[in-house]
Amino acid sequence: MKLYGSFTSPFVRHVRIVILETGLDCEFIETDQAGSAVKSPTKRVPFLEDGPTFLTDSSSIIKYLREKTGQTFCKTAQELDEFCLVNTALDTTVNLFFIKRDGVDIQPIPYLQRQAARIESTVTELNQLQLPLAPPYTDAQLRLACYIGWCKLRKQVDFSQHTNLENFYSSIQSYPAFQTTQPPQN
Repeated sequence: MKLYGSFTSPFVRHVRIVILETGLDCEFIETDQAGSAVKSPTKRVPFLEDGPTFLTDSSSIIKYLREKTGQTFCKTAQELDEFCLVNTALDTTVNLFFIKRDGVDIQPIPYLQRQAARIESTVTELNQLQLPLAPPYTDAQLRLACYIGWCKLRKQVDFSQHTNLENFYSSIQSYPAFQTTQPPQN
């Protein structure tokens, strides 16, 4: 089994955590935008090869890995909704990050301002979740931790007013699978 991705991607990090949690043998192959454009139709990471199985989205990869070891991905509709809520914030934040990095001023563009507002309202909603301060963690909670970590790495969201999220993130720092997958802090 081969996982392609980057060390800084929050989507890849979540998959790497699941690999550690499941104990599956998987080769990690670091790739960049050019490499993913050649190997994946989505032109992004992660993607996974396992014999004839080829998956191109972190959610389907996580579901596949969990089921391969008899575990469940998102056990309830509520957990899946929380997972999707985090994905909404994550996708939007990543997109705005790359748009700004390409030199686009988002201030005069109403659509991009709505996207920025979507991030804030979603983070405010995520701050209302009941979050554990110790394992075990659900996939929604792992995705949330990966999102917060990426936002802090890329300086994209100020969580200082969201103390529940800050406390959760602080506590998950001691979780071995989260520690092991920490991206380079360059």
